[in-house]
Amino acid sequence: MRWIGVTPSQSEDGRITVNQDYLDAVFRAGALPVLLPLTGEKAALKEMLNRIDGLLLTGGADVGPEMYGEEKRPCCGETAPRRDEMEFALCRWALEKDMPILGICRGHQVLSCVLGGDMYQDIEEQFGKEIKHPRYEAPRDQVHRVIVEEASLLHSITGLTRLEVNSRHHQAVRRPGKGLAVNARAGDGLIEGVEMPGKKFVLGVQWHPESLSDRYPEAQALFNAFVEACGA
Repeated sequence: MRWIGVTPSQSEDGRITVNQDYLDAVFRAGALPVLLPLTGEKAALKEMLNRIDGLLLTGGADVGPEMYGEEKRPCCGETAPRRDEMEFALCRWALEKDMPILGICRGHQVLSCVLGGDMYQDIEEQFGKEIKHPRYEAPRDQVHRVIVEEASLLHSITGLTRLEVNSRHHQAVRRPGKGLAVNARAGDGLIEGVEMPGKKFVLGVQWHPESLSDRYPEAQALFNAFVEACGA
């Protein structure tokens, strides 16, 4: 059984947490999810990577703007500097090892920023209001559509050119990192997915397929393909 390293969030009282949906989706794909400890210790992080087969970068707090060379604007939300340090290091080294990576929401943004991309610190303020992207009141519901590029990894996994997705984010990738190809956009043109051609499996999506994967096969398919790549 393959081991999938899952990055955690940290609560205000210091606890590390993860949404059970991530773990369930990995279990359904036939792998063992392993919750990684939150640390900036480089030797420990490298040892973690040596013991897992794939890296799942999960959702959570906003990426710190300093990580992509900007000052924090009032529209930016709560950040997590310790988590930024950990996930940026893990993602960078996993890319160097050609380890399969699946980035979800914040994880999709981390992937892009590690490769030199930048962000909209708030979609409504810096991009537009055509689509209401933060739909926190419906975390497990399909609330808008994304258009999938046909010649993409995402399309090959789902077999679909249109996906109905949930939406739990107020930030988004503005300029993708070097080497990343955009594979999906919302109807307003906002980037909703990226991937890295030439790598074994590097995929980022802005929505939360883990919270749809128990009911929608195309959402679970992302985890199945990820885990399959971890065994290649």
